[in-house]
Amino acid sequence: MKEIERKFLVKDELLDVVKYLQSKKIRQGYISEIDGKTVRVRTKGEKGYLTIKGKSSGISRDEFEYEIPFEDANQLLQNFCPKVLEKERFDLIIGEKKWEIDIFHGKLEGLIIAELELESEDEAFELPGWIREEVSDDVQYYNSRLIEKA
Repeated sequence: MKEIERKFLVKDELLDVVKYLQSKKIRQGYISEIDGKTVRVRTKGEKGYLTIKGKSSGISRDEFEYEIPFEDANQLLQNFCPKVLEKERFDLIIGEKKWEIDIFHGKLEGLIIAELELESEDEAFELPGWIREEVSDDVQYYNSRLIEKA
C-alpha cells in the first residue's frame, strides 16, 4: 500500500480549535531503521500497531500497518525501543479531508505538526489558514528522526 502524505508546521492559533476535540494518546518507537526504511510499533488509544514503512520517494512511500494486541505493543515499546516518542493526535475534518494534528510532548513539547494523507501526489486540497509552512520534504520532521530528540 502507498502512503502519500504532506506535513505542515502550524500556527499556535490552531490550539484554540483542537482544544474542543477528542484526542488519542500515541506512544511510538522504532525497532529498526535501515536506509530510510523503518519498523515502528505504536499504541494509539487502547490499540496497538506494527508498521513497516519503505524509503520515501518525494511524499510517497510503501506502508504496511497491522493491528497487534495492545499489551504486545507495550512490551515491544518497553523491550525493543530505546526511545519512545509521545504525542497527542487530534483529527480535524476540513472539506473532504481528514487532517491529523499531532501535539508532541516531552522534549518535543511545543512542536505541532499537521499531516494530510492524499490519494495522489498532485491531489488538490484546501489549505487552512492555520498552516505556517510545509515540511513534507524535510527529513528532520519525520517521526523516525524526531524520536532522536525525544
